[in-house]
Amino acid sequence: MTIRAVVWDIDDTLWDYTGSDRAGALRHLAAEGLLDRFADPEAALLRWRSVMEEHYARFEAGELTFEEQRRERARAFLGQPLTDAEADAWFDRYLAHRAGHHVPFPDVLPALDALTPGYRHGLLSNSALSGQEAKLLALGIRDRFEVLVCSDELGHAKPAPEAFWAVCTALGLPPEAVAYVGDRPDIDAAGATAAGLHGIWLDRTGHRELADGPLPPHRITGLAALPTLLTELGRRRL
Repeated sequence: MTIRAVVWDIDDTLWDYTGSDRAGALRHLAAEGLLDRFADPEAALLRWRSVMEEHYARFEAGELTFEEQRRERARAFLGQPLTDAEADAWFDRYLAHRAGHHVPFPDVLPALDALTPGYRHGLLSNSALSGQEAKLLALGIRDRFEVLVCSDELGHAKPAPEAFWAVCTALGLPPEAVAYVGDRPDIDAAGATAAGLHGIWLDRTGHRELADGPLPPHRITGLAALPTLLTELGRRRL
């Protein structure tokens, strides 16, 4: 079956979430007077990232809501029993330091231009719908995508096949007619492939040896290579 749509991950696929998070966290921790607790800024960032990964995984597993994982991150990083209001305020100050750094990767708009109108476009993210809507508007690209599906609304997170099937249903297409592009080889590319889509790993760092387990069957290091790959994949199904 011909590929008719491309579904995209958002963070670290369409924009540099990791770089923005790093810069925002450093500004936030400095403003809060917390950097002196650590040997150096890199140690502070390591702790920040560790706390984020622990509690975001709980959100993805359905143990916490999106707002609850933010509160738990604040409490865990500070080591204090904050009220919900205190935790929300602390995290909001971090978001304010991260604001204004929403810029698409340089290859995103050229890729979307090259693939439109030949392919329809959708989004699937392990995040909160309201936050991702605001982020896409800030990036100036929300109108490039027909549908946005987020795990907080679904009750399923990638790599669960139900998450991928949900975005296919939203597009009105079978999985075999959809390609999925994301920066994670496991939850994005491998998860999409297992769900019957064409999973594509966008390995922007080019460090394919860093992937755990078998490499996904389709890998690109930049979006300039995506149109050719989609054409090749479509021919294989003819």
